[in-house]
Amino acid sequence: MSHHAFSDLRLAAYCPRKLYYARRDDDRTPPPEIERRRDLAVRYDDLLDADDAALDTEPIAVAPEQFRENLERTRRRLDDWDGLCDPAERDVLLTGRECRGVAHKLLADPPRPSIVSAGSPPEQGVWAPQSVHAVAAAKALAWERERPVERAYVEYPTHGVVRPVDLTVRRKAAYRQTIRTLESIDGPPARLRDDAKCDSCEYADDCGVRTRSLRSMLGFG
Repeated sequence: MSHHAFSDLRLAAYCPRKLYYARRDDDRTPPPEIERRRDLAVRYDDLLDADDAALDTEPIAVAPEQFRENLERTRRRLDDWDGLCDPAERDVLLTGRECRGVAHKLLADPPRPSIVSAGSPPEQGVWAPQSVHAVAAAKALAWERERPVERAYVEYPTHGVVRPVDLTVRRKAAYRQTIRTLESIDGPPARLRDDAKCDSCEYADDCGVRTRSLRSMLGFG
């Protein structure tokens, strides 16, 4: 049985048409700077103690003072702080019933996966594609360990933010819908009508979607 890659599942939840083009071009390798950002997630304790000058050399996305405040708030709020700083395992390949991919961290007793994002967090919770990714990792871990996994984490280390992802009925339903979407792709899916996604997409020209011009964004078109 073939397994869906976590990255494909995440991209299908974001934009099925973008996944189609990424598959066509075999273009799913992250750029080198992504790894440098993710590396922050294994140095939280050291980063908390770093001064402004040291943090200015790191790939953080907010001012040093804000970064330390965010990280300190995360440490206070999460019972799993120690496990996130010193996980039982790192970069673990998980194979579930349907999906397969790498969990950047595994916490133990009870087992929970953590996914490290190089991007920015939303105001609350996690982005929908990352929620689907986290559910996939939790389900794969549960399949391998033959025990329930009811929580995962998504980390945004460039902001010093970590968000829990509980496997609610709604999140599991979004995962199932994404699986169905992924399995239905046999040609270019319908275009999205989402300017925010399309404006920044590297496949916008191939897709043929009309993105907003500066004139239209200023209200003149």
